[in-house]
Amino acid sequence: MRFDVFTLFPGMFVSPFGDSIVRRAIDAGLIGLRAHNIRDWAEGKHKITDDYAFGGGGGMVMKPDPIFAAVEAVLGLPAGTSDGSPVRPDGPVILLSAAGRPFDHRVARELADHPRVALICGHYEGVDERVREHLCDDEISIGDFVLTGGEIAAMVIIDAVARLVPGVLPEFAPLVESHAVPGVLEYPHYTRPASFRGWRVPDVLLSGDHARIARWRRAESQTRSRARGASIPRIW
Repeated sequence: MRFDVFTLFPGMFVSPFGDSIVRRAIDAGLIGLRAHNIRDWAEGKHKITDDYAFGGGGGMVMKPDPIFAAVEAVLGLPAGTSDGSPVRPDGPVILLSAAGRPFDHRVARELADHPRVALICGHYEGVDERVREHLCDDEISIGDFVLTGGEIAAMVIIDAVARLVPGVLPEFAPLVESHAVPGVLEYPHYTRPASFRGWRVPDVLLSGDHARIARWRRAESQTRSRARGASIPRIW
């Protein structure tokens, strides 16, 4: 699976994906990740990618022309024919936006089914509306809060989707899927030592009685879910 990220700050993606699981998946050829600098497709000496909004108001808006040019060049789309519909055969072009549909595990599974996903990172006051209307197939938000740009949101989506790609987490994939139940949080986990600073692991987990352990875990999961008002799966 390949991720193409269109951003003004491609360097932000180097460190987060330079280690751990996603890096191993990249090295193994299971995941491809390219961060493309939108500024490379901007015209003029100063490579300007933003401008004032028509009608006035504070803040700058990302210009449509370098974004269209970047996406069309990288994805091999004929210039001037993008219409935002239907979804590209190899995967969607997604705008990271506070106005988008909420990102959750269901959406992550949906995106993991595509061989390629393109993510456009907005900045400033956002992007020109024509990008949303005529270039993007989808719009996604990772939560009801405001970020300085779409880069961190893109990283969240890449991490959540990458781990669902077959082979990335071979030994844990079935376990992860089994815990992704809407409205249900995971039960508590413990490991060695059995006693730490006087805090002991619950006796049931040391009993060897797998039926009792399963019942305890279900009960703890339900208790935690009710106490925390869970409405979406929490996977870590």
